[in-house]
Amino acid sequence: MAEEQLLKRITANPDIFSGKPIVRGMRISVEMVLSLFAQGAPVEELLDDFPGLEADDVKACLAYARAVIAHDSLDSLGVGSH
Repeated sequence: MAEEQLLKRITANPDIFSGKPIVRGMRISVEMVLSLFAQGAPVEELLDDFPGLEADDVKACLAYARAVIAHDSLDSLGVGSH
């Protein structure tokens, strides 16, 4: 699935998590999916733990993160080599 199609899975609703990016209007935030994935949770575990979540939703969260950081730099985040 192309990145553009994946990104259509990411939405925001001011009534859900104060407008943070969420997956397909569900009460599953992009931030939570990325956090669990970063902690080592395999995709299969995420799919088991969150009914309704699909493998393409996880890919969409990663595509969203890539799109956000494509417009940022390590310096502005305060990370990198010192």
